Amino acid sequence: MFEILRNNVYRNLLSAQIIALIGTSLAPIALGLLAYDLAGSNDGAVLGTALAIKMVAYIFVAPVVGAYADRLP
Repeated sequence: MFEILRNNVYRNLLSAQIIALIGTSLAPIALGLLAYDLAGSNDGAVLGTALAIKMVAYIFVAPVVGAYADRLP
């Protein structure tokens, strides 16, 4: 099972994926702390707005960019 970890390319790819997942997981926490720092008592509304904008970007921008990327050589 651990024999695959002897492959340098796979080990580098796995390490990069783990680091990226940690960063992605910490982003909402950082947004929450930033909203609290900037907005004070309205932090819930600011965080909700920021996360809604992020989700709209995922829903509407990602398919368009993905379709465009599929057409590139």
